[in-house]
Amino acid sequence: MPELALLSNASLLAIAAILLIGVPHGGLDGAVARRVGWPSGLLPWALFHIAYLLLAASVAGLWWLFPLPSLIFFLVISALHFGSSDIRPISPPSSRDAWLPLIAHGGLVVIAIPVFQSSAVELLFTLLIGAEDSLWLVNQIGQLLLPWVASLFAYAIYSIYQPRWRKSLLSLATLIALAYLLPPLVSFALYFCLWHSRSHMQRIWRSIAPEHRQRSAREAIAYSLLAYAAAAIYFIFQTNSASASVTAITPALLQLTFIGLAALTVPHMLLVDFIYGQQTQEQPHD
Repeated sequence: MPELALLSNASLLAIAAILLIGVPHGGLDGAVARRVGWPSGLLPWALFHIAYLLLAASVAGLWWLFPLPSLIFFLVISALHFGSSDIRPISPPSSRDAWLPLIAHGGLVVIAIPVFQSSAVELLFTLLIGAEDSLWLVNQIGQLLLPWVASLFAYAIYSIYQPRWRKSLLSLATLIALAYLLPPLVSFALYFCLWHSRSHMQRIWRSIAPEHRQRSAREAIAYSLLAYAAAAIYFIFQTNSASASVTAITPALLQLTFIGLAALTVPHMLLVDFIYGQQTQEQPHD
């Protein structure tokens, strides 16, 4: 692997925000499971979390075995998950009039950022899947730019006739501008922490009955602390096993961030998008 420049201070702060602020937004998944009908009791509670962790661990294991397909899979599910999240306060993603906004919003992270910051993203992908596969993947993503831009224009025209989409279109335009102006990790962190995670937690918290909120808050804190502990163990192991050099920190940190996100996104998405999202049309969330 080639020697790569160390991450800037802004990118390091972005990774810290992703891990410390963004990742814990899945801590309310236990509350979501109960809302969709998961039975109460100690055994069902334990079975849910065992299944959740096993699925996450399986995703992480597959990434180590098949890094390129795993990254492609992660980008695809991220487009679906983030796009669904952005439009759900306005219209359920399954609605007939939601497919165009879903495509437009879904392309922010997986198309706009890699295309606008292609050199920086290629270096980041190199640390995850190798230089050759990274170059190939960035080039393939570039081929999606024109169709995605066409969807943006169509979305803008559509919002003229459907005023309820105008606010979300304006938000998307602001995020696209940030993706063009800022380093990739910084623009992603701003979106992931201040937009996606914040709106998710607000919607979930409002959907939880007041008498159940204390339990849900304790669960979210406990899950977050466990995630931080697992991240610290992985990071220490990776940096110690590679070498004590500073250059070992960058790949370990990026792998921790994105493989961890992929591992947690799959069970999170299955739960909140495909199970809870199908059951709750009136008060949807991401």
